[in-house]
Amino acid sequence: MEPSSLSRSNKRKRDDASASHTKIRRVKSEVEAAGPTECLHHPPRISAPASHLQQPVTLDGLMELLHYAALGKSSGVQQPSWCRLHHQRRIEGVNVVVLEGLTQSHFYKHFLNMQHLRTNYTTRLPLNKFLAAALIWHPVIRRFGKERKGLTAYTLTQEDMIKKHFPVRGMPGFEDFSSTDADGSVSDNSPLYGLDCEMCLTEKGIELARVSLVDSSGKCLLDELVKPPNRVINYLTRFSGITAAMLQPITATLRDVQAKLRMLLPPDAVLVGHSLENDLRALKLIHPHVIDVSLLYRRELGHKFKLKVLAETVLDRHIQTDEREGHHPTEDAVAALELAQYFIKTGPRRVVELHLQDLWGGSPSAGDNAASEPAESTRFADVLQRSGQSVAFIGKRADVTLDLSNQQWHNSDKEVLGCFQRRTKCPSFSVLQFSSFSDHLKNSFLDQGECYRSLGEHLKPMCVVFAGPFPGGFSEADVRRLFRCCGAVQSIRMLHTTQRIHAEVEFSLLEGAALAMKTLNGLNVCGHQITVQRPVHKSTLDLDLTLAALMEDALNVNQLYAVRVKPTVDYIPIPANAKEHTADFKCSLAAGNKIYHDKANGSAKEVYHSELSDTGTQAVLQTGTRRHNPSASKLSEEQLNEAFGHFGLVERILLPVKPSGRRVRHARIKFQSSEAVQAALSSSEELRRQRYLICPALTPCHLRSWGATITPMSSVDSEKEAALKMDWNLIDNAKDWKMGHVMRKLDCRLRKLFKSLPDCTLSVVLLPGHVSSHGCFSGLCFMEVKRGSS
Repeated sequence: MEPSSLSRSNKRKRDDASASHTKIRRVKSEVEAAGPTECLHHPPRISAPASHLQQPVTLDGLMELLHYAALGKSSGVQQPSWCRLHHQRRIEGVNVVVLEGLTQSHFYKHFLNMQHLRTNYTTRLPLNKFLAAALIWHPVIRRFGKERKGLTAYTLTQEDMIKKHFPVRGMPGFEDFSSTDADGSVSDNSPLYGLDCEMCLTEKGIELARVSLVDSSGKCLLDELVKPPNRVINYLTRFSGITAAMLQPITATLRDVQAKLRMLLPPDAVLVGHSLENDLRALKLIHPHVIDVSLLYRRELGHKFKLKVLAETVLDRHIQTDEREGHHPTEDAVAALELAQYFIKTGPRRVVELHLQDLWGGSPSAGDNAASEPAESTRFADVLQRSGQSVAFIGKRADVTLDLSNQQWHNSDKEVLGCFQRRTKCPSFSVLQFSSFSDHLKNSFLDQGECYRSLGEHLKPMCVVFAGPFPGGFSEADVRRLFRCCGAVQSIRMLHTTQRIHAEVEFSLLEGAALAMKTLNGLNVCGHQITVQRPVHKSTLDLDLTLAALMEDALNVNQLYAVRVKPTVDYIPIPANAKEHTADFKCSLAAGNKIYHDKANGSAKEVYHSELSDTGTQAVLQTGTRRHNPSASKLSEEQLNEAFGHFGLVERILLPVKPSGRRVRHARIKFQSSEAVQAALSSSEELRRQRYLICPALTPCHLRSWGATITPMSSVDSEKEAALKMDWNLIDNAKDWKMGHVMRKLDCRLRKLFKSLPDCTLSVVLLPGHVSSHGCFSGLCFMEVKRGSS
């Protein structure tokens, strides 16, 4: 090819490349002009790791998420550890809805009515009681509540001390620290001691130079200079007040001061200070009972008030003034002590009411100079507004730490929703309070506690099966051993008639009852063919619809429940002529050994199932002892992957753990596709031969058990219980219909609200839970990031 031809060819290539780049830039500009929500290849989303699915969301955890979603890492806020908010910078806003009076029991009782809430929110976690109501309160109220309490309510727990970097016995880094003679007998009458230290900088780091200790009356018990063991580089005189001349004649060492403190402090002493962890680290001293005033008068986002600011605002006392060079530890110890005494005596609510504007409203000085400009408020709402984000609270009148101009009070959910939808621009951060359900309970003439209590009566039958007839002599233990192959058994009630024996079996999970119906119904036990059936109860009339909806629930989709049957199933009593009935024993279970017990001679007999056929089980009886292999039924991820991996890609395996730390015999297996689930279900017979019983997942994974929606707190005598049930049944039909109507309207309003939110908005719906004398009813937290198609 001639050079001129090559030149023309290269030129065309350069022109084509230039045109291509120009087109790319033009397309990119058009995409950017189209708006952020139309071009997100990686839209924001929220998820929770498997290890946190059954752990209740705490108030601090929820606030961490809301802070991170609204402010992000650019404001110094870290990603919460209990969930993951992906692509936070693309979040357009945060909307929180509080559904007053609702519990997770209400949600599952009215599961079919809550179509929007159960289908459009893919993340659902248990919620600590009263968390949502505390959301709109002050950070001090959120931590300590409103009521006045004794000093023990304000001492730091060991967990708090570890988190705040206090010296704690047994923790790494504190092996050479000395311990006081403190014991665990702290009470509300224990003495308070104020403590403060001053430090200087040595070649080894920060070391103690002066320590002061005062008793509960403010009397100074110790004020002593300490000679650092290493060469001093900087005396930090501006802060410590320590000079070289002051330390020159000093011979007292750190060990001397530690010994004096151990002698002065009684076993139940409670040390009080400001950022006390720094003082104890400098003293190389471990003391388990402390109150930190910087954590009493707490602020949002982990910020702290300086001791000088607290003393001036709360005690009307000037400390650390310009007239004196450096701080005086005795003065600071007294100020910290009196701040703690004032807080304990006054109570959290009154402290907040008296000093809300001066402390948390941004008016006090936060610098060393009292005449300096007021510090910026670190209240969450104020931080949002300073960053250019709008904030709004819409609901009933409440104790909200927010300017009145950003609050709108309404008496009905309809007004709340209408007010939000009429806004020309959606607030960056909004909290809406829906109270129609709570108002409905208050207006009903039945006791509210009984309304909550009735939920257990409605939900319990969903996990219950009736089984029988069983042969004579069949005990509760025998029923448990037979039915636990389907899952954990919660309770058993034996039902004796004049002729036969039946049993009511309640499982911990919905899947246990479903497997019992599928696996044990028609089983021939000692010549008695047992029937396993659901109870006939009002709550079970629509059970098939509820179970179908739960199977399609976002938390259960593409998931299987699998339980591993022990190779040795426990004792089942049989009559003396058991050998005559051997051929009649039809086993619905997979390969493995069953042990039968002959009560005539007290010997144990093992049945080895050599063959499973349509005509029955061929078996040989022989006398022997019970064999038990603890590891035979123990599940592991490796075993489950090997057994189920060939059906399709396994995304996640959840192996529940008992409170004791032991794993249970069932697991949840999440596949990537529904085809894999169907393939596994169609191979149930093959899996049964491997001792696996399976069914579609039904119980939402955030529940340890179906009965976890309610925890009874006190018993009710049988006569009162029967009367309460009778009262409830008299009005149940009408009230239940009205309750369902209220829940449908509530779900409809939530759907309309969700639809009105801008795309890429984090939506959080909170069911606060309820505590009464009848039980502790857990709450629920729903989370979802709205997408364009929502």
